[in-house]
Order: sequence, then structure tokens, then C-alpha cells
Amino acid sequence: MIEGAYTLAERLGLLLFCQDEAGPYQAIPQPGPSWQPTGEPARQPHEWVRGGTVKLLTLFRPATGQVWAEPVEHAPNAVLHPWLQGQLTAILGDLPAPPTPPLDAETTRAVWAVWQAGLTQPFTLPAQLPPLRALLVWDNLAGHKTPEMVLWLCAHGVMPLYTPLGGSWLNLAESIQRIVVRRALVGQHPESTQDLKDWLGATVRGWNALPTPFEWGGKRAARRERAWARRHALGGSGGYTRNPVRRCRHTPYLRKNGSIRAI
Repeated sequence: MIEGAYTLAERLGLLLFCQDEAGPYQAIPQPGPSWQPTGEPARQPHEWVRGGTVKLLTLFRPATGQVWAEPVEHAPNAVLHPWLQGQLTAILGDLPAPPTPPLDAETTRAVWAVWQAGLTQPFTLPAQLPPLRALLVWDNLAGHKTPEMVLWLCAHGVMPLYTPLGGSWLNLAESIQRIVVRRALVGQHPESTQDLKDWLGATVRGWNALPTPFEWGGKRAARRERAWARRHALGGSGGYTRNPVRRCRHTPYLRKNGSIRAI
């Protein structure tokens, strides 16, 4: 059902979002390459003070590549739920009113029920349901299933689709988080949580300046099907792009001879 949502939801006029919390990331020297002038390699200190940790709250719309993210030092339900509610309220509030006449209550409930078919952990739908407007792919953590949060989502026309146990590869928010974190932290030495927040936030803004849409399928999906037939462990994401992931116009890259060139 979740794989079908990636391919069908936007075609049917439903927004599809993915949400996840990445991290925690420590304010210590991060391994990996960095962009340095020729003959001046990056040097990291062999001693450092742990400067705290940061998590990245992420809401992602694969069809457009748009990312809504917030670096925070702690991500309990008291922080995550208000943030997610605020983001979804703003997004849905900007949508135009549906041009078609509203559906009757029975048909509206049937539309919601369709997206529960095949889920490993369906939930009881409320008695009163508004028109379905969006789908939210979400991990099946206990904090994501609190009655207050589920009822709020349903009241705003958002159907949560919980990934099954061991099915985190179904959440494309993890794919975009890996890209953001690599660009922001690899090879760098954040010395405080504020450094982590500033760098992650700046990377998200740079991504949104020229986002890359994601689609579901591609070679990895075929590999997973073959692996399933052989009963091997599944891994990786089913997302792919028709174009390479875009860089910011002034993002440098390293030539083979070690020099740096901006594109």
C-alpha cells in the first residue's frame, strides 16, 4: 500500500509527505572528505570537547523535492507534534479549495478506508471524516500513534501510513536526510549545537533553492524483488530521480588533480 501511495497519490490529487527525525548528530569532528585547496589538507584536532547533539525534524514531499526541516536539540512528542502540526497546517492552508462538490459521508469514509487496505497496523477511523487531502508516510513509533495526534491528522484530512517493522526503507524522508547530512557535516568540525543547527539549516535552504523531485521505483526496486524471491534481507530505498541530484550553483567540487572548481 505504501509503495502504491508513492506512485498513485499525487496522480489522484492527494499530497504525499514523508516524516522522520534524523540523528542525533554530535558536535565533534566528523569523518569524511572536505573541499580544501591543493596542498592544504583539512586537519582535525585529536582532542575535543563534546559540544552536545542535534536532531533534524524533517518533512519531505517527494513529488516536488521540497523539504521542511528544523534542527532541534531534543525531539520528544512535545516538540515533534506541534512542529509537524504547524507545518501541515501551513501547507494545507495554502491549497485551493477543491472544485468538485463534496462527497457524501459514506463515500468519504470509503476513500479513507482504501488507504488502510494492506497496512500491517490499521487504526479505527473517527466517526466524522473530512475529505482526504494528504497521505503521511511515518515510522511506526509509539509516539506517532498517540490518539491526540492521530485524531488531529484525521481532522485535517491527513491519513498516516505507518511503515511496518523493519520497513524504514519505505520512508523517503531518510533518503533526503542522508543527502542533507552529508552536505552539511561530512569532513567538518562543529564545535557546538549552534554550529550543527546553522549548517543543517543552511543546507536545507540551499536544497530548497533548487530541489530535486524523487520518484518511486527504479533499479533498487527490481533488486529488492529479486532479493525477496531469494529470501535475502531487504535494504536501501526505492526512491530515484530522473536527473542527478542537483548542486547549489556555488557548490564546489574536487577535480582529479586536487583543485577546486565551482559549478
